Amino acid sequence: MKNKKNVLRGLALKGVSAAVLFGAAGFASADQFGVQVAAGVADHHLEKLDLGLVWDPNLTWWKIGDWHFSLIGEAHVAWWHTNEGDVHENIGEFGVTPIIRFIKGSGAIRPYIEAGAGIRLLSSPTISSDYTVSTAFQFASMAGIGVQFGNLQQYQAGYRFQHISNGGIKEPNPGINFHQLYLQYNF
Repeated sequence: MKNKKNVLRGLALKGVSAAVLFGAAGFASADQFGVQVAAGVADHHLEKLDLGLVWDPNLTWWKIGDWHFSLIGEAHVAWWHTNEGDVHENIGEFGVTPIIRFIKGSGAIRPYIEAGAGIRLLSSPTISSDYTVSTAFQFASMAGIGVQFGNLQQYQAGYRFQHISNGGIKEPNPGINFHQLYLQYNF
């Protein structure tokens, strides 16, 4: 009987998940998506390569002259590498971040500033025997500047400062500060 309940729960969960994904896909089909590639560096000789999927649902508000605020969603998969890692030289990072952007609304080149905070999951919290971030679950905050350009405004390039830490969930919590450059193509 217990096994049958577990099977029914699993089917119900899969059904609800499929309904949510199909519903979200219907809402998202007319909106702008982008692919982002970033490279960054941090303390402890950490290097980071990041691939992001960007969703711009065209949610804008509070127009100030030719500038406005917009909401952007990003999902990331990243790879960290260090030569100082005597436990893990390579770490995977997965996460999502909602971003608020203040962008110029017209012109061939549209500068912007942005800030966001999201969550990350690391494949391992331990980089070396004397350096750990204690938990695989991390918070990621960032601030950046950039420009949007191209005939159809399909390109973006920018700089981001990103701080990743566990928010004091567990000690030690040294945090990691990345400096990243990114390029993005919107389709």
